[in-house]
Amino acid sequence: MLSKLPVPVDPNVLVGHAGSDDAGVYRLSDDAALVVTVDFFTPIVDDAYDYGRVAATNSLSDVYAMGGRPIVALNIAGFPENKIPPEVLGEIIRGGADVARDAGVSILGGHTVNDPEVKYGLAVVGLIDPRRIVRNAGARVGDVLILTKPIGTGVLATALKARALSPERTKTLVDSMTQLNRYAAEAMLAHDPHAATDVTGFGLAGHANEMAEGSGVSIVLRSASVPLLDGARDAVEKGHLTGGGNATRRFMKDKTRISKSVDETTTTLMFDPQTSGGLLIAVARDDAPRLLDDLKTNHPRAAIVGECIARGEHSIVIE
Repeated sequence: MLSKLPVPVDPNVLVGHAGSDDAGVYRLSDDAALVVTVDFFTPIVDDAYDYGRVAATNSLSDVYAMGGRPIVALNIAGFPENKIPPEVLGEIIRGGADVARDAGVSILGGHTVNDPEVKYGLAVVGLIDPRRIVRNAGARVGDVLILTKPIGTGVLATALKARALSPERTKTLVDSMTQLNRYAAEAMLAHDPHAATDVTGFGLAGHANEMAEGSGVSIVLRSASVPLLDGARDAVEKGHLTGGGNATRRFMKDKTRISKSVDETTTTLMFDPQTSGGLLIAVARDDAPRLLDDLKTNHPRAAIVGECIARGEHSIVIE
């Protein structure tokens, strides 16, 4: 579908839709560029205010993943007129506004359409140094991969929809999805990252695959080192699986080698689609300990989860 879109010919378009990058970048001058993105989705939690917070946090994440600083945003929403009280939409937008304020972002307005299903998110504009764009291609053989947040939001959200998630684990889920990647991006930029992406709908393995293919390397994921949200394994074992995770796993069947020592629950979680997940950062091995130390202040569960090796038969190896 995207192959039919014309390729931008403006030389100031530094990052367009041709690759798998998280946001577009347009150069304004030698030392300033705009980084732009849009994201919105249907409710992932029951509480309207929390849904707005999650959607806004997720929308801002792509700018952080590129090494940018979001500055302004517009609301984008679909809402079923006359079927849900308008106060619900007000709570959704209030949640988004509170996250934007915490991020130092001004929401300038937006657009809402009558839609049978609720949808909400942000169109975001940020600033970035065109000489310091962090793309998801650029990882090098010998780099290690750092993940800044635990995974498991997909299966936990599925359990929540089935009313099978405790209040404590629901809070864990919401807390993770509303944690901005702002401080992770700031720490990343201080340590010469070679590549980065945020882990969202394609799961850890899927987004690692985009990095591997864009960089011409293979990536080994050490599954035992990957941090998991409390309750994630339990959710999988109780059958709260996601359609998106299964689809990504099927798509990547020929691109992935999974060690026989990795159990099925762990494998499922490697493909679990994340909402507002953490950053996956490729950095030189010698720089990794200092970056990890800097991340621990705001991301105490950040961990080294893999490494880049010479390109082999499979782009992703899960061990």
